Amino acid sequence: MPEISVIGDCTPDHLPQNILTSTQPLVLKGLIGDWPAVKAAAAMDYLRPFCQQTPVTAMIGSPQINGRFFYNHDMSGFNFERQRLPIETVFNQLEQHQQNPKPPALYVGSTSVDQCLPGFRAENDLNLGQIKPLVSAWMGNQTRIAAHYDVPDNIACVVAGKRRFTLFPPDQLQNLYVGPTDFNPAGQAISLVDFQQPDFDQFPRFEQALNHAYIAELEPGDALFIPSMWWHHVEALDSFNLLINYWWRQTPAYMGAPMDALRHALLSIGGLPEEQRQVWANMFHHYVFHPDENTLGHIPEARRGELAVTDELAARKLRSLLINKLNR
Repeated sequence: MPEISVIGDCTPDHLPQNILTSTQPLVLKGLIGDWPAVKAAAAMDYLRPFCQQTPVTAMIGSPQINGRFFYNHDMSGFNFERQRLPIETVFNQLEQHQQNPKPPALYVGSTSVDQCLPGFRAENDLNLGQIKPLVSAWMGNQTRIAAHYDVPDNIACVVAGKRRFTLFPPDQLQNLYVGPTDFNPAGQAISLVDFQQPDFDQFPRFEQALNHAYIAELEPGDALFIPSMWWHHVEALDSFNLLINYWWRQTPAYMGAPMDALRHALLSIGGLPEEQRQVWANMFHHYVFHPDENTLGHIPEARRGELAVTDELAARKLRSLLINKLNR
Protein backbone atom coordinates (compact mmCIF):
# COMPACT_ATOMS: atom_id res chain seq x y z
CA MET A 1 0.00 0.00 0.00
CA PRO A 2 1.59 3.32 -1.05
CA GLU A 3 2.11 6.16 1.43
CA ILE A 4 0.45 9.51 0.89
CA SER A 5 2.68 12.59 0.78
CA VAL A 6 2.35 15.02 3.71
CA ILE A 7 3.10 18.74 3.35
CA GLY A 8 3.25 20.88 6.47
CA ASP A 9 4.39 24.36 5.44
CA CYS A 10 1.36 25.76 3.62
CA THR A 11 -0.96 28.52 4.83
CA PRO A 12 -4.54 29.41 3.84
CA ASP A 13 -3.21 32.58 2.20
CA HIS A 14 -0.61 30.85 0.07
CA LEU A 15 -0.96 27.49 -1.67
CA PRO A 16 1.83 26.81 -4.18
CA GLN A 17 0.77 26.18 -7.78
CA ASN A 18 2.38 22.73 -7.77
CA ILE A 19 -0.11 21.66 -5.08
CA LEU A 20 -3.12 23.01 -6.96
CA THR A 21 -2.10 21.13 -10.13
CA SER A 22 -0.82 17.93 -8.50
CA THR A 23 -1.84 14.59 -9.99
CA GLN A 24 -1.32 12.81 -6.65
CA PRO A 25 -3.27 13.20 -3.38
CA LEU A 26 -1.55 15.31 -0.72
CA VAL A 27 -2.17 15.77 3.01
CA LEU A 28 -1.81 19.46 3.88
CA LYS A 29 -1.04 19.12 7.57
CA GLY A 30 -2.42 21.93 9.74
CA LEU A 31 -3.40 24.02 6.71
CA ILE A 32 -6.45 25.57 8.42
CA GLY A 33 -5.32 25.14 12.03
CA ASP A 34 -5.66 28.89 12.65
CA TRP A 35 -9.25 29.14 11.47
CA PRO A 36 -11.47 30.38 14.34
CA ALA A 37 -13.90 27.53 13.57
CA VAL A 38 -11.11 25.00 14.18
CA LYS A 39 -9.89 26.69 17.36
CA ALA A 40 -13.40 27.00 18.85
CA ALA A 41 -13.93 24.90 21.98
CA ALA A 42 -17.40 23.89 20.74
CA ALA A 43 -17.72 23.94 16.97
CA MET A 44 -21.52 23.96 16.85
CA ASP A 45 -21.68 26.92 19.25
CA TYR A 46 -19.30 28.81 16.98
CA LEU A 47 -21.39 27.97 13.90
CA ARG A 48 -24.83 28.82 15.27
CA PRO A 49 -24.61 32.61 14.72
CA PHE A 50 -24.06 31.95 11.00
CA CYS A 51 -27.08 29.64 10.63
CA GLN A 52 -29.95 30.56 8.33
CA GLN A 53 -33.49 29.20 8.35
CA THR A 54 -33.18 28.17 4.70
CA PRO A 55 -33.63 24.37 4.72
CA VAL A 56 -30.81 22.07 3.67
CA THR A 57 -31.10 18.47 2.50
CA ALA A 58 -30.31 16.01 5.29
CA MET A 59 -29.87 12.29 4.78
CA ILE A 60 -31.14 10.30 7.76
CA GLY A 61 -30.69 6.58 8.35
CA SER A 62 -31.57 4.22 11.18
CA PRO A 63 -28.90 3.10 13.68
CA GLN A 64 -28.89 -0.28 11.90
CA ILE A 65 -27.07 1.11 8.84
CA ASN A 66 -24.02 1.87 11.03
CA GLY A 67 -23.52 5.20 9.31
CA ARG A 68 -23.18 3.66 5.85
CA PHE A 69 -25.34 5.58 3.37
CA PHE A 70 -26.03 3.06 0.64
CA TYR A 71 -28.65 1.14 -1.31
CA ASN A 72 -31.28 -1.04 0.31
CA HIS A 73 -30.92 -4.83 0.24
CA ASP A 74 -32.05 -5.33 -3.39
CA MET A 75 -30.88 -1.97 -4.80
CA SER A 76 -34.47 -0.94 -5.51
CA GLY A 77 -33.96 2.15 -3.35
CA PHE A 78 -31.75 3.44 -0.57
CA ASN A 79 -31.24 2.70 3.13
CA PHE A 80 -31.96 6.29 4.22
CA GLU A 81 -34.48 9.06 3.68
CA ARG A 82 -34.02 12.70 2.76
CA GLN A 83 -35.52 15.55 4.76
CA ARG A 84 -35.38 19.32 4.29
CA LEU A 85 -34.32 20.84 7.62
CA PRO A 86 -32.87 24.14 8.85
CA ILE A 87 -29.22 23.85 9.89
CA GLU A 88 -30.21 24.72 13.45
CA THR A 89 -32.48 21.65 13.54
CA VAL A 90 -29.64 19.51 12.21
CA PHE A 91 -27.38 20.76 15.02
CA ASN A 92 -30.07 20.08 17.61
CA GLN A 93 -30.52 16.50 16.41
CA LEU A 94 -26.77 15.91 16.39
CA GLU A 95 -26.46 17.26 19.94
CA GLN A 96 -29.36 15.11 21.09
CA HIS A 97 -27.48 11.95 20.13
CA GLN A 98 -23.89 12.95 20.97
CA GLN A 99 -23.71 10.52 23.89
CA ASN A 100 -25.66 7.79 22.10
CA PRO A 101 -23.32 4.88 21.24
CA LYS A 102 -25.57 3.86 18.33
CA PRO A 103 -27.22 7.02 17.00
CA PRO A 104 -29.32 7.47 13.87
CA ALA A 105 -27.04 8.38 10.99
CA LEU A 106 -27.34 12.05 10.00
CA TYR A 107 -25.51 13.62 7.10
CA VAL A 108 -25.68 16.93 5.23
CA GLY A 109 -23.53 16.92 2.10
CA SER A 110 -22.49 19.31 -0.67
CA THR A 111 -24.29 22.38 0.67
CA SER A 112 -23.17 25.88 -0.33
CA VAL A 113 -21.36 27.51 2.59
CA ASP A 114 -22.40 30.98 1.49
CA GLN A 115 -26.06 29.95 1.56
CA CYS A 116 -26.23 27.86 4.74
CA LEU A 117 -23.55 29.67 6.79
CA PRO A 118 -23.29 33.19 5.31
CA GLY A 119 -20.43 35.13 6.82
CA PHE A 120 -18.46 32.00 7.75
CA ARG A 121 -15.92 32.55 4.97
CA ALA A 122 -15.15 36.07 6.14
CA GLU A 123 -13.37 34.42 9.09
CA ASN A 124 -12.50 30.99 7.66
CA ASP A 125 -11.36 30.69 4.05
CA LEU A 126 -8.63 29.69 1.61
CA ASN A 127 -7.04 32.02 -0.92
CA LEU A 128 -6.69 30.12 -4.19
CA GLY A 129 -5.58 33.12 -6.22
CA GLN A 130 -7.21 33.28 -9.64
CA ILE A 131 -9.22 30.12 -8.99
CA LYS A 132 -12.88 30.74 -8.16
CA PRO A 133 -13.92 27.54 -6.40
CA LEU A 134 -17.28 26.14 -5.41
CA VAL A 135 -17.18 26.04 -1.59
CA SER A 136 -19.37 23.47 0.14
CA ALA A 137 -20.07 22.17 3.64
CA TRP A 138 -20.37 18.52 4.70
CA MET A 139 -21.49 17.72 8.23
CA GLY A 140 -22.99 14.99 10.35
CA ASN A 141 -22.13 12.31 12.88
CA GLN A 142 -20.34 8.98 12.39
CA THR A 143 -20.96 8.32 8.71
CA ARG A 144 -19.46 6.39 5.82
CA ILE A 145 -19.68 7.65 2.25
CA ALA A 146 -18.97 5.02 -0.40
CA ALA A 147 -15.99 5.40 -2.70
CA HIS A 148 -16.77 7.73 -5.60
CA TYR A 149 -14.96 10.18 -7.87
CA ASP A 150 -15.46 13.87 -8.61
CA VAL A 151 -14.54 15.60 -11.85
CA PRO A 152 -13.19 18.79 -10.19
CA ASP A 153 -9.98 19.00 -8.21
CA ASN A 154 -10.72 19.25 -4.52
CA ILE A 155 -9.23 20.57 -1.28
CA ALA A 156 -11.14 19.04 1.64
CA CYS A 157 -10.61 20.92 4.92
CA VAL A 158 -11.42 19.19 8.22
CA VAL A 159 -12.93 21.78 10.57
CA ALA A 160 -14.37 19.54 13.32
CA GLY A 161 -14.10 15.82 14.02
CA LYS A 162 -11.67 13.30 12.61
CA ARG A 163 -11.94 11.82 9.12
CA ARG A 164 -10.40 8.89 7.33
CA PHE A 165 -10.06 8.96 3.56
CA THR A 166 -9.24 5.89 1.48
CA LEU A 167 -8.16 6.94 -2.00
CA PHE A 168 -7.57 5.02 -5.22
CA PRO A 169 -6.05 6.16 -8.53
CA PRO A 170 -8.47 6.46 -11.46
CA ASP A 171 -7.04 3.32 -13.06
CA GLN A 172 -8.56 1.18 -10.28
CA LEU A 173 -12.06 1.58 -11.75
CA GLN A 174 -12.21 -2.09 -12.80
CA ASN A 175 -11.31 -3.29 -9.28
CA LEU A 176 -13.82 -1.20 -7.33
CA TYR A 177 -17.05 -2.80 -8.58
CA VAL A 178 -18.82 0.44 -9.35
CA GLY A 179 -22.62 0.60 -9.35
CA PRO A 180 -25.08 2.35 -11.67
CA THR A 181 -24.13 5.72 -13.13
CA ASP A 182 -27.76 6.93 -13.21
CA PHE A 183 -29.12 5.57 -9.89
CA ASN A 184 -27.00 6.23 -6.84
CA PRO A 185 -27.29 7.81 -3.38
CA ALA A 186 -25.89 11.27 -4.14
CA GLY A 187 -25.40 11.78 -7.88
CA GLN A 188 -22.11 9.97 -8.44
CA ALA A 189 -21.55 6.29 -9.18
CA ILE A 190 -20.20 4.49 -6.10
CA SER A 191 -18.26 1.36 -5.26
CA LEU A 192 -20.57 -1.43 -4.08
CA VAL A 193 -17.91 -2.80 -1.70
CA ASP A 194 -18.42 -2.38 2.05
CA PHE A 195 -14.98 -1.14 3.10
CA GLN A 196 -15.50 -2.19 6.73
CA GLN A 197 -16.43 -5.75 5.78
CA PRO A 198 -15.32 -6.39 2.21
CA ASP A 199 -16.71 -9.58 0.68
CA PHE A 200 -13.78 -10.86 -1.33
CA ASP A 201 -15.82 -13.79 -2.65
CA GLN A 202 -18.29 -11.40 -4.27
CA PHE A 203 -15.69 -8.72 -5.09
CA PRO A 204 -12.37 -10.57 -5.55
CA ARG A 205 -10.59 -7.83 -7.53
CA PHE A 206 -11.04 -5.43 -4.61
CA GLU A 207 -7.95 -7.02 -3.04
CA GLN A 208 -5.96 -5.68 -6.00
CA ALA A 209 -7.45 -2.22 -5.48
CA LEU A 210 -6.31 -2.25 -1.85
CA ASN A 211 -2.72 -2.71 -3.00
CA HIS A 212 -3.01 0.73 -4.63
CA ALA A 213 -4.96 2.48 -1.84
CA TYR A 214 -3.77 5.58 -0.01
CA ILE A 215 -5.01 6.10 3.55
CA ALA A 216 -5.24 9.62 5.01
CA GLU A 217 -6.15 10.10 8.69
CA LEU A 218 -7.02 13.75 9.22
CA GLU A 219 -7.37 15.79 12.41
CA PRO A 220 -9.22 19.11 12.73
CA GLY A 221 -7.09 21.72 10.96
CA ASP A 222 -5.77 19.30 8.34
CA ALA A 223 -6.71 19.33 4.67
CA LEU A 224 -6.47 16.88 1.80
CA PHE A 225 -5.89 17.64 -1.88
CA ILE A 226 -7.83 15.12 -4.00
CA PRO A 227 -7.01 15.28 -7.72
CA SER A 228 -9.72 15.08 -10.34
CA MET A 229 -11.18 11.58 -10.88
CA TRP A 230 -9.48 9.96 -7.87
CA TRP A 231 -11.81 7.57 -6.06
CA HIS A 232 -12.27 8.37 -2.36
CA HIS A 233 -14.15 6.66 0.47
CA VAL A 234 -14.84 9.00 3.39
CA GLU A 235 -15.42 8.10 7.04
CA ALA A 236 -16.45 10.72 9.60
CA LEU A 237 -15.36 9.36 12.95
CA ASP A 238 -16.83 11.62 15.67
CA SER A 239 -20.26 12.58 16.96
CA PHE A 240 -19.96 15.90 15.12
CA ASN A 241 -17.93 16.40 11.98
CA LEU A 242 -17.65 19.39 9.67
CA LEU A 243 -15.69 19.52 6.45
CA ILE A 244 -15.43 22.50 4.10
CA ASN A 245 -14.26 21.71 0.60
CA TYR A 246 -13.12 23.74 -2.39
CA TRP A 247 -13.88 22.40 -5.87
CA TRP A 248 -12.56 23.74 -9.17
CA ARG A 249 -11.90 22.53 -12.70
CA GLN A 250 -8.74 23.24 -14.65
CA THR A 251 -10.77 23.86 -17.79
CA PRO A 252 -12.95 26.89 -18.63
CA ALA A 253 -16.56 26.88 -17.47
CA TYR A 254 -17.83 26.78 -21.07
CA MET A 255 -16.32 23.34 -21.65
CA GLY A 256 -18.74 20.44 -21.57
CA ALA A 257 -19.14 17.84 -18.82
CA PRO A 258 -17.20 14.65 -19.64
CA MET A 259 -20.02 12.48 -18.26
CA ASP A 260 -22.30 13.87 -20.96
CA ALA A 261 -19.86 12.57 -23.56
CA LEU A 262 -19.86 9.12 -21.94
CA ARG A 263 -23.65 9.00 -21.97
CA HIS A 264 -23.76 10.05 -25.62
CA ALA A 265 -21.17 7.38 -26.42
CA LEU A 266 -23.30 4.75 -24.67
CA LEU A 267 -26.25 5.88 -26.79
CA SER A 268 -24.47 6.05 -30.13
CA ILE A 269 -21.52 3.65 -29.91
CA GLY A 270 -22.15 1.18 -27.09
CA GLY A 271 -24.55 -0.95 -29.16
CA LEU A 272 -22.45 -1.15 -32.32
CA PRO A 273 -20.84 -4.43 -33.44
CA GLU A 274 -17.41 -5.06 -31.97
CA GLU A 275 -15.57 -4.25 -35.21
CA GLN A 276 -17.30 -0.86 -35.46
CA ARG A 277 -16.63 -0.07 -31.81
CA GLN A 278 -12.94 -0.65 -32.44
CA VAL A 279 -13.06 1.75 -35.40
CA TRP A 280 -14.61 4.41 -33.17
CA ALA A 281 -12.10 3.66 -30.41
CA ASN A 282 -9.37 4.52 -32.94
CA MET A 283 -11.30 7.65 -33.96
CA PHE A 284 -11.43 8.85 -30.34
CA HIS A 285 -7.77 7.95 -29.89
CA HIS A 286 -6.88 10.03 -32.96
CA TYR A 287 -8.96 13.15 -32.29
CA VAL A 288 -9.51 13.22 -28.52
CA PHE A 289 -7.15 11.17 -26.39
CA HIS A 290 -3.84 11.31 -28.26
CA PRO A 291 -3.86 14.15 -30.80
CA ASP A 292 -0.43 15.30 -31.94
CA GLU A 293 1.05 17.74 -34.45
CA ASN A 294 0.01 15.43 -37.29
CA THR A 295 -3.67 15.24 -36.35
CA LEU A 296 -4.72 18.57 -37.87
CA GLY A 297 -1.50 19.82 -39.42
CA HIS A 298 -2.66 19.04 -42.97
CA ILE A 299 -5.87 21.12 -42.60
CA PRO A 300 -5.68 24.91 -43.03
CA GLU A 301 -6.22 26.50 -39.65
CA ALA A 302 -9.24 28.46 -40.86
CA ARG A 303 -10.95 25.22 -41.90
CA ARG A 304 -10.42 23.08 -38.81
CA GLY A 305 -13.85 24.03 -37.45
CA GLU A 306 -15.14 21.83 -34.64
CA LEU A 307 -11.92 19.84 -34.60
CA ALA A 308 -10.18 22.88 -33.11
CA VAL A 309 -12.57 23.89 -30.33
CA THR A 310 -10.47 26.30 -28.26
CA ASP A 311 -12.66 29.21 -27.21
CA GLU A 312 -16.10 30.00 -25.83
CA LEU A 313 -17.66 30.90 -29.18
CA ALA A 314 -16.52 27.67 -30.81
CA ALA A 315 -17.74 25.67 -27.81
CA ARG A 316 -21.13 27.40 -27.99
CA LYS A 317 -21.49 26.53 -31.69
CA LEU A 318 -20.60 22.89 -31.04
CA ARG A 319 -23.05 22.69 -28.12
CA SER A 320 -25.81 24.14 -30.32
CA LEU A 321 -25.05 21.58 -33.02
CA LEU A 322 -25.25 18.74 -30.50
CA ILE A 323 -28.56 19.98 -29.09
CA ASN A 324 -30.06 20.11 -32.58
CA LYS A 325 -28.84 16.58 -33.35
CA LEU A 326 -30.11 15.14 -30.07
CA ASN A 327 -33.53 16.78 -30.49
CA ARG A 328 -34.15 15.31 -33.94
